[in-house]
Order: sequence, then C-alpha cells, then structure tokens
Amino acid sequence: MAQIGNNLYEGKVLTKLVRFALPFLATNLVQSFYNVADMLIVGNFSGTAGMSGVNIGGQVTMILTFLVIGLCMGATVLIGQYVGAGNREGLRSVTATLITLLLIMALGLTVVMLLLKGPILQLIKTPAESYEESERYLTITVAGLTCIFGYNAFSAILRGMGDSKHPFYFVLIACITNVILDLLFVAIFKWSAFGAALATIISQALSMFLCIIYMVRNEFQFDFKPSSFTIDKDQLVLIFKIGLPTCIQNGVTSLSFLFITGIVNIVGGVSASAAVGAVSKFNSFGIMPTQAMSASISAMSAQNIGANRMDRAIQACRIGIVISAGVTVIIFILVRLFPSQIMMIFGDDPEMIQMGVSFLRAFSAEFLIIPFFFCINGFLIGGGHTLFTLITGIVSSVGLRVPVCYIFGVVLDWGVFGVGLGYPVAVGGSFLLVIGFLLSGRWKHTAMIHHHRVEKGQDGPN
Repeated sequence: MAQIGNNLYEGKVLTKLVRFALPFLATNLVQSFYNVADMLIVGNFSGTAGMSGVNIGGQVTMILTFLVIGLCMGATVLIGQYVGAGNREGLRSVTATLITLLLIMALGLTVVMLLLKGPILQLIKTPAESYEESERYLTITVAGLTCIFGYNAFSAILRGMGDSKHPFYFVLIACITNVILDLLFVAIFKWSAFGAALATIISQALSMFLCIIYMVRNEFQFDFKPSSFTIDKDQLVLIFKIGLPTCIQNGVTSLSFLFITGIVNIVGGVSASAAVGAVSKFNSFGIMPTQAMSASISAMSAQNIGANRMDRAIQACRIGIVISAGVTVIIFILVRLFPSQIMMIFGDDPEMIQMGVSFLRAFSAEFLIIPFFFCINGFLIGGGHTLFTLITGIVSSVGLRVPVCYIFGVVLDWGVFGVGLGYPVAVGGSFLLVIGFLLSGRWKHTAMIHHHRVEKGQDGPN
C-alpha cells in the first residue's frame, strides 16, 4: 500500500531523529517564549502582584493542559504505530476519536473550573495581594480551554504521523501574535494578568484554526464535518490504555507543582511566588531541548516498533541522550555563573531577585539528571510502557518532590532554597527506578498496539 505519514522507520537514525527533533525543539522553544512573554511583560509593566497572578493562575491551567497532553501522547503512540504498520483505517478512526473526546472534555472542564476557581485559589494559599490577578488570569484561560485542547490534539496527530514542521509554523505565528497582544493589553491598556491571559487565549485560538485549515486543505484523515465527530469504542479503549497513565502522570505532576506553589506562598509570600514563577518560566526554556528530544524519541520509537525495528528505537534513545546531555550541561553552567542576571530579566524587585537566585542555585542540579530520565522515558512511552512511566512520575512528584520540598523549605526552614533543592532530589530518586526497570529486561516486552486493528489485505509498510 502507499506510504502514510512521514517515514521514521527507514534511513539513518541520527538524521531522522535530528530532522524530526529540530522543528519540535523550535516549536517548544517558541511555545516557551510564548509562555514566558506573559511573565516578562507583566513583570516589567505590572509588578510582582501581576507576576504572582500569572504564576498561580497559570499553574492551575497547566494541570488541565498537561492532562490533555497525556491523552494526546497515547494517540501519538497509536498513530505512530499505525503509520509504521500501514494501517490507514486505524489512523482514521483514532484521529476522529481523539478530537471528539477532547472537545467533550474541554466543554465539561470549562464549566467545572469556572465554578471551582475560587475554592482552588484559596486552597493553595494565594497571597491576598495577588488574589484578584490570579482569579482574572485563571478565568480567561479556563474560558479558552477548547482552543488549548484543540491545538494540542492537532499537533499530537501531526507529530504521530511524522510531521513536526507544521506545528512549528503555527505556533510561531501564534507566538508573534501573543507578544504583540501582550504589549497592547498589558503595557498600553494596563490590564496586567487579565491582559496576558487574553493574549494567550487569542493566540492559542489562532494556532488551532491554522491547524484546522491546513488539515482540511490537505484532505487529512479528519475533515471536521459534523458527521465526522464520532467515537470508536475500540480506539477509545486504546487511547486510554496508552494515554491514561501519561495523563495521570502529567496531572499528578502538575498537581504537585500546585502544592509546591502553596509551599512557596507559605515560606515567602508574594515575592517568593513571583520569583519561583520567573524561574519556572526560565526552566521551560532550559528543559525544552530535552523535552523535544524525548518526544521525538517517543514518536520515532513508536513507528520503528510498529515496523519491528527495535534496534533503531534503541539507537534513537542513545543518540537523544547524548545530544540532550550536551545542551543541559551548558545550561547548568550558565545558571551557576549568572543567576542574578537571569532573574533581572523578569523584573528589578530586589527581594524577588534574591529569592530567585537562592531557588536557582538549589534547583539547577536537576539539569544534570533530566536528559537521562526524559529520553529513556520517551523510549519507554514509544513502546507502550506508559504504566511504568506513570509509576516513576508519581514517585517523583508526590512521593518525593512535595514532601521533600516541604521538609526542606518549611520544617528545616531553608526557605525557597530548600524548595528548590527538592526538585533534583525527586528526579534523582525516580531515575533509580528507571535504572532498575532497564536492568530487569522488562522493557523488551513492548506493548504492540497496531495489531488490534489491521485492515484486510494490509501487510505493513511499503
């Protein structure tokens, strides 16, 4: 049969991995700047209360976004294996199921979150000085969940088919739009966190509609007609089987960050909240190369496992680790040498800068561990081992990060330095589980997906 999607199971592994990863990395870097723009512009034009509002409101929204990314990861693995196996019908039905499912979820969560936003902000001890800003930011981003979910779904589908370029083009346009609107709403109109949230949602909507236009014009598997919004029960089960563990992992991880936001609010108030928010935005840049490589390894592993080429999947993982480690070591050195300069990018409040430097010095050790942890997890996800990655995620976030941050920051009274130290301790502890899993040999028993639904007459990729 004719090839479907972009072939990642033939050709040189290094070339294929880098060519796929670079647009994905560019997408993530642009999307990080997209998110950082809110913090930078609000910090420079609205002060620490606005920064705290963006940080706290953004943490809540990020939980919902990461839940969707988890389900999309399940669909990406399915799509990648269907492409590798040459299963066109499976590809069609899984895309329709994913899009329909996320539309229903977005509408439902929008209603629920608008009702619960107040209690949630109170639960995490939102400082009184930034409560109003946090509520405004959260209200607008929750109202735009359909756009956030839609863009992530369409990007995941395209990447599963081996296309990492078009998501980059769409998010680049959206990022430029976001910066322009941030300057308009925050710097000129003085709308602070509300303006930053509005700029973000308008930009996300633009990304989503650009994806839809591209898919329709290229006669994609899903044509967006009302009759096409259907759910295939078998595909739904497979999406949840593969994606739910990652979804739960992302949700638990995001929830742990929300708890840590509460811990930070306890140990340092609004200045600490603004500082940690600024570091989080910087970190989104720092880990982007590793996240991009991890996702690329996952997509490439899925296609190669679908095509029965485990050797290429392993090679992709090894290459990805080397590239990622080279980048994060450089970032680690820069953070150790120039912590004050990094914090001054986000504002000139002395207390915020001092707390941010303290947090960065402890937090930075994580950069030395994440290349190994993320890249191996990407390989395991591509093989369908999402249950194991769920376990390591829960151990890292709930079992280690939250209690260690609380003990170091509150019990031992180390403040934001102690909270920052909890991050590398948590990742290092969970990575020991990954090492044990690899040594056990259980990773070799991959969860093959595509054989559940293979069209008659298909015998794999040509």
